[in-house]
Amino acid sequence: MTNESPPAAPARFPTKVVVLLRDDLAGWQALNVTAFLAGAVTAAVPELVGKPYADADGTRYLPMLGQPVLVMAGSKEVLTAARERAVGRGMPVAVFTSDLFATGNDVDNRAAVRAVRAADLDLVGLAVHGPRNAVDKVLKGARMHP
Repeated sequence: MTNESPPAAPARFPTKVVVLLRDDLAGWQALNVTAFLAGAVTAAVPELVGKPYADADGTRYLPMLGQPVLVMAGSKEVLTAARERAVGRGMPVAVFTSDLFATGNDVDNRAAVRAVRAADLDLVGLAVHGPRNAVDKVLKGARMHP
């Protein structure tokens, strides 16, 4: 007889974190946008951050988000509709517009977004965090990123 516990069932999180990317981005752009938007969710919902890591030698590593971040893709129209649905539901949403590829700092990033009306934002990515079912409804029409 062994004292080992049976393996725990995989966690099913009550919330979902999703980054939605426009499907025509270059590889470097998709990675850059994903990093910025995941950082936005982390800043907005710090309780999603897990504990620091350490290897067997005792070297410490930074904590990461404690739940998966799904990355999805869609057309410009899918992103626009998803932003509208998220805002309409009162869900927090982070946006990355095409203008941000030409800026080099946070001040200019915020100014670039502020200069454009919501309906006219040239979205290349967005992130949303919320209850699983609500996030699924917001992302209608999106597909898993290849």
